[in-house]
Amino acid sequence: MLRVGIVGLPNVGKSTLFNALTRSHQANVAAYPFCTIDPNVGVIEVPDPRLDRLADIYHSRERIPAVVEFYDIAGLVRGASRGEGLGNQFLAHIRQTDALVEVVRCFKDPNVAHVEAGLDPLRDVETIRTELLLADLGTVEKRRAATTRKLKVGDKSAQAEMTLLDRLAEALNKGTPARAVALHEPERPIAAELFLLTAKPVLLAVNVGEDELGALGSGGSAGAGGAGGAGGAGSCAAPVLAWAAKEKAVAVPICAELESQLVDLGPDEAREYMEAVGLKESGTAELIRAAHRALDLITFFTGNEKEMRARSIAAGSSAVEAAASVHTDMARGFIAAEVIGAAKLFEQGDLHHAREHGLLRLEGREYVVQDGDVVQFRFHV
Repeated sequence: MLRVGIVGLPNVGKSTLFNALTRSHQANVAAYPFCTIDPNVGVIEVPDPRLDRLADIYHSRERIPAVVEFYDIAGLVRGASRGEGLGNQFLAHIRQTDALVEVVRCFKDPNVAHVEAGLDPLRDVETIRTELLLADLGTVEKRRAATTRKLKVGDKSAQAEMTLLDRLAEALNKGTPARAVALHEPERPIAAELFLLTAKPVLLAVNVGEDELGALGSGGSAGAGGAGGAGGAGSCAAPVLAWAAKEKAVAVPICAELESQLVDLGPDEAREYMEAVGLKESGTAELIRAAHRALDLITFFTGNEKEMRARSIAAGSSAVEAAASVHTDMARGFIAAEVIGAAKLFEQGDLHHAREHGLLRLEGREYVVQDGDVVQFRFHV
């Protein structure tokens, strides 16, 4: 299962957001730093309206969404890369995740202290970025020392490793994250062994006050993942969203406090509340989808009368790789994949008309599965 870590400075709303995402009160919320020490873990469904429509077409008795595992991780402070606060413990927890949601505080609350001098979201973004870069630089330097010893004893593979480490060190020293360093195919296994923090995809959850939601608009992210509003001139979130757009990063405005309040409301009450503050949908739904995109995942569907299931795989996966994600026997005995895009199936209304119009097609092992594909695997073992 894919894992997303929720990170940020203390008292920025990480645990409140985690509770909203998991629709629970699992995480302790308090107005002081480090109220979270051990990570809270929750499995969260990826919202996808296509799942219900497909289940209706297939008359499926059960609907099983794709899921992502979220970790609520203790707050990071300046100097964490040197062990300040819960630095070493915090960084170890981050290494276990596949992507990061960085919560950036853009709400004012005199009852919740800020660990830095006042509200400055861009400074906070830079603090987190710097600590992760410094932690990675330390990791690379330790590996370089070990690789140097290999070179001295004539290890032929060490030279290629040192070339990569030199490039990584140069980039990190310039403030460039590891994910922006182009890798040759033989270098990928070496880089993977380093578990670099800045190699992970990052998206920003811009945690605003309820009074700012109207100025920001709703239901849209800014940066590479969308084109959400940049807020009014006095908006605390505006510089963060502008920075994200410039950096081609994904930033999702969200009011974690409001979202956590929705957890205790029934569906009708929650809908009325969202309409009252100008929200078209829950901000957590957009954040979960953005996390799914940050992991470079697509969704395909398998279904019958028993169940319709959404399945996450890496973009660019082949049909046989998709089959393996369902069951290893399907990949081992793969014959073909019967495929139709969900959108084309919705246009036809049912499988009978889709077959009549020749829209279901057979694809081989190397077919690249597309987001929204509905797939039936033919196999024999």
